[in-house]
Amino acid sequence: MRENGAMPASDVVEQPEQPWNRQRLRSTNERLLLDRLRSAGAASRAQLARDTGLSKPTVSSALAALAAAGLVHEVGTHAPERGRTAVLYAPDPAAGYALGVDVGRSWLRVAVADLDGSVIARTDVRNRARSSGAMADLVVGAARQIVASSGVDPAEVVHGVVGTPGVYDEKRRRVRYAMHLPGWGRAGLIDRMGEELGIPLEVHNDANLAALGEYTYGVGAGSRLFAYILIGTGLGMGVVAEGKLFTGAHGLAGEIGFLPWPGQQKPETLEDAVSGVAVVEAARTFGMSGQLTAKAVFDAARHGNPAAVKAVQLEGERIAHTVAAAAAVLDPDLVVLGGGVGHSVDLLLRPVREQLRALTPLRPKVVPSRLGEDAVLLGAVATALGSARDMVFERRSAAS
Repeated sequence: MRENGAMPASDVVEQPEQPWNRQRLRSTNERLLLDRLRSAGAASRAQLARDTGLSKPTVSSALAALAAAGLVHEVGTHAPERGRTAVLYAPDPAAGYALGVDVGRSWLRVAVADLDGSVIARTDVRNRARSSGAMADLVVGAARQIVASSGVDPAEVVHGVVGTPGVYDEKRRRVRYAMHLPGWGRAGLIDRMGEELGIPLEVHNDANLAALGEYTYGVGAGSRLFAYILIGTGLGMGVVAEGKLFTGAHGLAGEIGFLPWPGQQKPETLEDAVSGVAVVEAARTFGMSGQLTAKAVFDAARHGNPAAVKAVQLEGERIAHTVAAAAAVLDPDLVVLGGGVGHSVDLLLRPVREQLRALTPLRPKVVPSRLGEDAVLLGAVATALGSARDMVFERRSAAS
């Protein structure tokens, strides 16, 4: 009789090691080495063994598999003071490519980057589309053109990210709250573009991507928590905490343009008060006339036009209110001003800082964007690379 349902020792059958376990272990080792090479640069087999704790034979076997899959390649040699010359290995940046897209009201920007994150080709196209369908066609056409001109095989572009005003509703497959892009909220547009390009497309809010781009490539690097305030046709904010985007429960974190603002005639939103349109309206109120743009107002202010100077001063004061709200809620160590209006931070920083001192004791460091108009695009590239690297590894490892 067996007591308590236990199996006698004589009945225990040793299970053979499953092939998939060995394959999973090999894949894990290969991924460990590839991640180490991406994060810390080229290394020899001996260095990789020391850094990862893997045995030298295991490292040699994994590197051989990665090289056979086209994921790593030799990039030189290292001659130590004692011992034999060692071969250095690094990830092959041409193993795959990522696509970044920035959809704005005035401009469409598209870039192709290799797996090292280097942009190998880009294009900036005037957005003259007057319907959502035309805008989707413009994105697809520009993406195809830039891939073709880069010399990259379209099949090697494995993932893309689109930056857009508003918030993407994954469930309904549509962009919401993109008020300045008429029709852009139509369901299925992003799916259609992905199908025509032959790659999966993610969609993210433009201010969030700008924040991530500024953290990865610009002044936000090393910041514990910073806010990127995007001031252009509209108003948005992206928040990066410990290197990761904070998007909230529904992807709406940072949509500060919806905050109420006390208008003179009727209640307004903060976006109505702090945007390129607001700069133009203020300049007209103070006496400027003619065909005006925010850029024209800032240029006039640089030349001392009194009405333009007053409009810029007012814009700076309103931006200070925006920064004060962000400081109270988020406690950032850095606030970055970017977007079309942010390009004129040279005129805005003084009134922003002066008003901030009058408004609140919370005064984070306020600086201009280093990336300028490229912040959203580079954030899209950085985001696309994360998925592209995973996809290329899985695809090539499975084929080898």
